[in-house]
Amino acid sequence: MPVKIRLQRHGKKGKPFYWIVAADARSKRDGKYLEKLGTYNPNTNPATIDLSIDDSVKWLQNGAQPTDTARAILSYKGVMMKKHLLGGVAKGAFSEEQAEEKFNAWLEEKGKLVGAKVDGLEKAKDQAKAEALKAEKEVNEKRAAAAAAAELPETPEGESAEDEVEAVAEAPEASEAPATEEAPKEGE
Repeated sequence: MPVKIRLQRHGKKGKPFYWIVAADARSKRDGKYLEKLGTYNPNTNPATIDLSIDDSVKWLQNGAQPTDTARAILSYKGVMMKKHLLGGVAKGAFSEEQAEEKFNAWLEEKGKLVGAKVDGLEKAKDQAKAEALKAEKEVNEKRAAAAAAAELPETPEGESAEDEVEAVAEAPEASEAPATEEAPKEGE
């Protein structure tokens, strides 16, 4: 029975979520599978991959063929590297302890690269947020300046704005006096 390591699609429309499975090559894409090896979520940045490395290596050593996408995921997580190192152990090129040391060193280096990417994405997000805040402050300052300019009455040339404001302030007091006169009575 030919075995494939492939992806099984789950999740809703537009939001895919995949299971990484070892399945008979003749079964349907989302049909029966032999063993679930992990999950893959491409909706996050960077993509989230949970994978059982030892089980994946076991299936590869028994002859399972990964699809192109599954091979890329397995390579990214180090399954292909571990299979390669175990092949060297089987040939006697080095011991199992040396293979584990090499694999752990590779995992640490890969972890640093992924961590650097996550940090870079967070910095870019913070920078974009700061730029948006700065642009919003500039727009608010322009609005406040325009509102302040609209509140001041227009001044004829040669007069200062302060004189105009004083004149406007005194004018309501003078106009209030005539308004207090008595209104004519109905019978008069």
